[in-house]
Amino acid sequence: MNEAQIDLAHAVALGLIDDEDHHAIQTIIDSEDPTLCTEFLRELHDTREVLAALSDATSTPPPPSLRTRLLAAVNTEEPPLAI
Repeated sequence: MNEAQIDLAHAVALGLIDDEDHHAIQTIIDSEDPTLCTEFLRELHDTREVLAALSDATSTPPPPSLRTRLLAAVNTEEPPLAI
């Protein structure tokens, strides 16, 4: 796999693909080279695992006051008008 394909796998893992990227992904998946497809999917899987671990390691609970503020904000909103 080349650097552009590795970058593409990372973009997919982050959810940052556009139509051009989608076409490139389809080309890799439809490739007659099974090694390329396997390596791409492995890179995608590994990247997603790293992102999940990073998310777990850096997550923090919201402040206790957030629930109160959100509920207060929702209660003060005007209901939508039916047209």
